[in-house]
Amino acid sequence: MTGRDLAARQAELVAALVAGGPLPPGFAAAPVEAARRALLRKRAGDVARHWPLLAAALGDAWPATFAGWAAGRPTNGSLRDGWDLARELGDRGTLPPLGAEELAAREAASRYDGRTAPRPRRLPAVARAGGAVAAQLAGRVRLLRPAPR
Repeated sequence: MTGRDLAARQAELVAALVAGGPLPPGFAAAPVEAARRALLRKRAGDVARHWPLLAAALGDAWPATFAGWAAGRPTNGSLRDGWDLARELGDRGTLPPLGAEELAAREAASRYDGRTAPRPRRLPAVARAGGAVAAQLAGRVRLLRPAPR
């Protein structure tokens, strides 16, 4: 096996573990699936550290909600994964109030286009998410209106 072949097999395995790729030949399905689930749990914990209000608001549903969203998606980093999940939940109308407040605060503080890393805003900004309204002025973010409970 050449170095190129090994690299290709490793890439196939990584894709199967973290990006929903097909199981490469020569690997047993059960251990790969167990590793994939463990990596999703670890990833959910990392995202929860960056998005504590979103994770707390979802409570016991957090691991399943995150795993359902993240399965088949490669990670973009914990901060961006949480941001993308919060936006998707908002689009579906299932973003809990605490998560909406956290998302509104993040949207007011930073620009994030869903493709590149978030950048701090330099000008004043107002952001809305799930009924919550947050404002950023001179680098400070304040929640102006909480999300309806």
